[in-house]
Amino acid sequence: MLTISNYVKPKTLEEAYELNQARNSRIMGGMMWLRLGNARVKTIIDLSGLGLDQIEETAHVFRIGAMCTLRQLEECEGLKEMYGEGIAEAVRHIVGVQFRNQATVGGSIYGRYGFSDVLTALLALDTFVELYDGGTIRLSEFVNRKKDKDILVSIIIRKSKRKFHYESVRQTKTDFPVLACAVVTGIVNGQESWYFSIGARPMKAALLEKQWKVPKDADDEQLEQLARQAAEEFDYGSNMRGSAAYRRHLAEVLIRRAMRAVLSED
Repeated sequence: MLTISNYVKPKTLEEAYELNQARNSRIMGGMMWLRLGNARVKTIIDLSGLGLDQIEETAHVFRIGAMCTLRQLEECEGLKEMYGEGIAEAVRHIVGVQFRNQATVGGSIYGRYGFSDVLTALLALDTFVELYDGGTIRLSEFVNRKKDKDILVSIIIRKSKRKFHYESVRQTKTDFPVLACAVVTGIVNGQESWYFSIGARPMKAALLEKQWKVPKDADDEQLEQLARQAAEEFDYGSNMRGSAAYRRHLAEVLIRRAMRAVLSED
């Protein structure tokens, strides 16, 4: 059971940051996972009054406020136009619409959960996080940082001509993934680059970059070889949903499927 002594709804980010520096204070997102834990929290900090619940699209970036819900992410037409159905596919299996209407993008990213589909998907894109005190850094750097008392303000996806595909395996439709996989390709600095993000290993998602020139008509044997090479560069663990060896096999299969899907896009 979660026990809360004080509830505060700050009017500024500065106020929220100062309140959060207390040892027994917590930021309140959608409260979907936090409320399931056993803890005594002195002060819970509600960010819902700070205008962080919008997705802003400019000529160069998508800026996703930390308090945006997973449902907003799923339905964002700008993201669909830029990356197809990949991001929507990454979140549509998360419990149900009611859950996604409350769970926040900021909570999913800041928590750096091993099972997070959202983290796995966004890690493969050209993504940054904006922190109140820590500034703007790459999501790939933020993932490996030690948790602190900073506040995640927004997630920034830099627009680029990249093809994106998402795959996952679940024991049941709305369960946590046994393994999640995002594959992105595009021209970076004049070279064809491939990005592979593997989550639910069951550790938090990790990113691999390869500067491969893969022909559009690559056959299954070529893709199997490349997928095997990529899958071997990740570490895997075992838990109740699957063994490390099983996850290693799944990674190879999902990477191959995603690469084939990306290559078949117009």
